[in-house]
Amino acid sequence: MSNDINEANRRILVVDDNESIHADFLKILVGGTGTEAIEEEEADLFGMAKVQSFVEPFEIDSAYQGQEAMSMVQKAVRKGRPYAMAFVDVRMPPGWDGIETVARLWPVDPSLQIVTCTAYSDYSWDEMIEKLGLSDRLLILKKPFDNIEVRQLATALCEKWNLARKARMKLYEVERIVETRTRELENTHIHLAAEIRR
Repeated sequence: MSNDINEANRRILVVDDNESIHADFLKILVGGTGTEAIEEEEADLFGMAKVQSFVEPFEIDSAYQGQEAMSMVQKAVRKGRPYAMAFVDVRMPPGWDGIETVARLWPVDPSLQIVTCTAYSDYSWDEMIEKLGLSDRLLILKKPFDNIEVRQLATALCEKWNLARKARMKLYEVERIVETRTRELENTHIHLAAEIRR
């Protein structure tokens, strides 16, 4: 990811042992429903204006086990292209379950937004909080999920990640300005003190 504060991060990692779930997320978040070509032909045929999508695309990567997700998150952070968020299945035999995966991902990337996905009650909310801590970076999505819920979560959490990044960068800029001004004042003070002693 470049250092351009205006470049939006819409990178999402899907962590699930079921290949069809990955296909569902791709269809929901990237498209490929097959209706785009039909809508375009219909617009041409009836002389209608083409509907323009103002939704930025998501970049989706897939991991099928928690260990693979860990490797991908480490690599993404190293390359300066972190994921904004991850959808993490709770049940992923035979490796780490989703909660263990999240517990291992956050130390690598503390700003990663997480949505745990489950059809079962493997963990109560209290058990999740006990294992992961209370966090505004964790949400739960029950399966079967609704397409619009997935899209809304992805959009909102990517935007949240981007706003937090902008806030961190602005804070860094302010701290740099304060440091520079403090040094300037200290130098002026030293200079004035030397002038007074003469």
